[in-house]
Amino acid sequence: MTDDHEDGDHHVHREAFHHDPIAHAEARSGMTVGELADEYGSAGVGAATLHEAVDVYAEMLGDDDVTNFFGLAGAMVPTGMRRIVADLIRDGHVDALVTTGANLTHDAIEAIGGKHHHGEETAEGKTMREHDEQLRDEEVDRIYNVYLPQEHFALFENHLRERVFPTLAEEGAVSIQRLTEELGRANAEVNESEDVAEGQGVAAAAYENDVPIYCPAVQDSVLGLQAWMYSQTSEFTLDALADMTTITDQAFEAEKAGAMVVGGGVPKNYVLQTMLVSPDAYDYAVQLTMDPPQTGGLSGATLDEARSWGKLEKAARNASVYADATITLPLVVAAARERVE
Repeated sequence: MTDDHEDGDHHVHREAFHHDPIAHAEARSGMTVGELADEYGSAGVGAATLHEAVDVYAEMLGDDDVTNFFGLAGAMVPTGMRRIVADLIRDGHVDALVTTGANLTHDAIEAIGGKHHHGEETAEGKTMREHDEQLRDEEVDRIYNVYLPQEHFALFENHLRERVFPTLAEEGAVSIQRLTEELGRANAEVNESEDVAEGQGVAAAAYENDVPIYCPAVQDSVLGLQAWMYSQTSEFTLDALADMTTITDQAFEAEKAGAMVVGGGVPKNYVLQTMLVSPDAYDYAVQLTMDPPQTGGLSGATLDEARSWGKLEKAARNASVYADATITLPLVVAAARERVE
């Protein structure tokens, strides 16, 4: 938009200026999350981009013709985002989930009775190294300020060996998606039969709603380690290429496509690269990340950069929010769902 500004006898032609003055956001008692997100639109910097992300995600969820791909990296399940993702799946807002073996491991641990706990990211009266050495002696694993007792991994190993791997071993080489499907079935079964207080979780929700879970780097996790060990003494093995057919079919057949990408790494790239073998590209994309683009790495690459690769349509609506995803994901999801529902 152009603007002609006159100041006395001085005339300035502003080619790039858009006269849309910054307002001042209101934060009042009793506001809904959606109302707060609307107020963010009055402000600048990160508030404005979060407001835009809500706009894009709400449009993705509100259009029944959009096939929604969800990329979930990082430690989002052990840090408390498990229910948000599971609810999105149950309510029909995810058509394909791409995540890490770590997230699936922690999801299963909660489903079968284990728990993560609040911990410390600093240690009073001692160095962090001394604190972590103490945790090592006490058999507690730390994920920043989240603690996980190591005995839960033994519980998880037994779960896999008794309820997941034997069925798959009878099938020979299976896709990774078939592994995640069987994991979801087993998680739901144990969760219900043992009346576990925590919900069934992400994999179970996907299994019960026929939503495929892809885990292209499954080897990089406790789930992958256990799968490898079981394969040494059985006919069980994974076909890492088999998933490519089903996820690319989903992309190829989509009338419109949208991507919600939380974090970077393999899940982000796997979601985006799917469109490289499709005649179309993503019509919508939202990225929630803390990775800067200046390094040139995949995790920090902007969605606009993805447009140059043909992963996003030229006219695609997209937004990137640079902040802790444990803060932004609940805000964006709650505000978008408020608009849609």
